[in-house]
Amino acid sequence: MLVTAASEVARNTVVYGGGGELTWEVLSQGRSVAIRLTFVDHGPGIADLKLAMTAGWSSGVGLGLGLTGAKRLAHEFVIDSAPGEGTRVCIVRWKRL
Repeated sequence: MLVTAASEVARNTVVYGGGGELTWEVLSQGRSVAIRLTFVDHGPGIADLKLAMTAGWSSGVGLGLGLTGAKRLAHEFVIDSAPGEGTRVCIVRWKRL
């Protein structure tokens, strides 16, 4: 599930943000571990974040399921974006040991 979510966000980072950076971290909490992936681009940003997080809406020619699909697949999902500021998406997926 993490790979699918990461693929969707990475695609958006390249297609809409013009590329960017990915950082990853391994987290642990008690008997659980997680991977946190953070994607950052310096593209045009997202003008209407609420609309962008509506399933089926796309600013391009896609199905409009990338961000919402990634959110559904992640245990934690945070997106920050503003016009002219680029976009930052952080996804976390936990696994109990």
